[in-house]
Amino acid sequence: MNTRDPLPSSPDDHVSLKERLRRGELFSGDCPSRGVLKHITSRWGVLILVALLVGTHRFSDLRRKIGGISEKMLAQTLQDLEGDGLVIRKSYDVVPPHVDYTLSPLGLEAAQHVEALTDWIESSLPRIMEIREEMQKA
Repeated sequence: MNTRDPLPSSPDDHVSLKERLRRGELFSGDCPSRGVLKHITSRWGVLILVALLVGTHRFSDLRRKIGGISEKMLAQTLQDLEGDGLVIRKSYDVVPPHVDYTLSPLGLEAAQHVEALTDWIESSLPRIMEIREEMQKA
């Protein structure tokens, strides 16, 4: 049960496990929201979501755009995001194989939130770097 919710006053007010899992209990170790959080907020998940905000990309385009990501990590992260319904994978039956990735409507929502965080990081980076330098001097 969410700590913001009052305790049930009677057995009829009991929230079922199914309902709690559907709603999500982020602070509970067994909540399925933890997996989604991990996929979205991983270093590569964030960068893929922000990259796809500008539109559809091929696998090789994403790999070039996101410096430092291995082919294996890109494939795994795309699979995770696709499994969560955030990314749509469309393959074309041509030679050589052609696969496009785009944000689903749900993925667009997530990417917009993530972009706000990355924008804040970028704009705050001078202050963060200054604090890091001060901490190293101390």
